[in-house]
Amino acid sequence: MISPMIPLSVLDLSTINAGSDASQAFRNTVDLARHAEHLGYTRYWLAEHHNMPGIASAATAVVIGHVAGATSRIRVGAGGIMLPNHAPLIIAEQFGTLAAMYPGRIDLALGRAPGTDQNTMRALRRDPRSAEFFPQDVVELLSYFEDSIPGQMIRAVPGAGLHVPVWLLGSSTYSAQLAAQIGVPFAFASHFAPAQLHQALELYRSGFEPSDRLAKPYAMVAVSVIAADTDAEARRLFSSLQQQFIALQRGQPIQLQPPVDDLDSRITAHEKHGIEHTLRYAIVGGPSTVRRKLAELAAETGADEVIVTANIHDHEARKRSYEILAEANCP
Repeated sequence: MISPMIPLSVLDLSTINAGSDASQAFRNTVDLARHAEHLGYTRYWLAEHHNMPGIASAATAVVIGHVAGATSRIRVGAGGIMLPNHAPLIIAEQFGTLAAMYPGRIDLALGRAPGTDQNTMRALRRDPRSAEFFPQDVVELLSYFEDSIPGQMIRAVPGAGLHVPVWLLGSSTYSAQLAAQIGVPFAFASHFAPAQLHQALELYRSGFEPSDRLAKPYAMVAVSVIAADTDAEARRLFSSLQQQFIALQRGQPIQLQPPVDDLDSRITAHEKHGIEHTLRYAIVGGPSTVRRKLAELAAETGADEVIVTANIHDHEARKRSYEILAEANCP
């Protein structure tokens, strides 16, 4: 059997396309998850965002259960749950339930950001200072997945003794250092926050302390990959993601728009510079371009795994993008 160049996984936000709705987004998510499983991807993660018109995965644990029930082998999980929005016990119970339903297939990755704006955070009834307690909350959450001990007053039921794999997510160096300290895998969000990628990976690896959960550091890098049969078509498909990020920069989040041929005429030079920086690790192109850039990313970062998001408006083109990437990942 030919080994892949690097393990690949999928990060999906259950994107709501312009002119569509959440129901169709969930149908697309299930279809893509089955496709990714068939193609040999390692895991399929969904992310928590709130009050975003183009993202349907707000109730992340519910969508994870839906995807896990529609697949049979691929690992399914959160990439991630924004822990400051929740009590650790609630998350332990949710993911303990999922792990009991789908043994050996559930991952839980945790983020420190709220996954939304300040007004929505208040609507979630969370204290703005919640992120300050992230390290303590992570340790508390981990404890709920350990074996129960006699006299333990509070247990996650289900959850206790299930040892659900827990990751930390980061877009800066903060969670990299915490992941190293407590000995868990780490994933860096270079698909939208590339600036501190190398510094975070270095701090994670150099500071890693082995734990009962993980003997040596394991680092995942998140990137956008927009693949098509030609470089030109991939660049055109990429304009949907570019429009989405420009709308975020403007403070006006939108549903995922169809691709356009004249993006430069619709944005300012400042906006163009901003998205070029934000999306600088995006891999966009035909098969040979994708293969080369994936190899370069693996060599540059030393990543143990790459998790890929592909915000492509046409669902079949999105599935084709993951096919091309899987083919490009073969030696």
